[in-house]
Amino acid sequence: MKLLLITAVKEFENQIKQLLKKATVQSFSYQEVKGLKNSSGEAIESNWFGSEINETDSVLFYAFTAKEKVENLFELVADFNKEQESLSHIHIAVLTIEKSN
Repeated sequence: MKLLLITAVKEFENQIKQLLKKATVQSFSYQEVKGLKNSSGEAIESNWFGSEINETDSVLFYAFTAKEKVENLFELVADFNKEQESLSHIHIAVLTIEKSN
């Protein structure tokens, strides 16, 4: 059993649902979250938002799934990210579940 974590900007919510469906991940949960980026290390003229902490409307998906589905989903996400012209991407991570009940 694996735990998938997927984060992205809110605009990618529907695309993530479609990718999960293509990877046959039947059950998942998600919630809207605020993504934060500390831009204090950037030059102020290159910081479009004009403040040190930038907030972004984001989504967090999580699912317990069989490990066989994980590689397919990683490939689908990689293909999606390659096609993006924007700097935003879908971020995916997987954790091994040693024990669950």
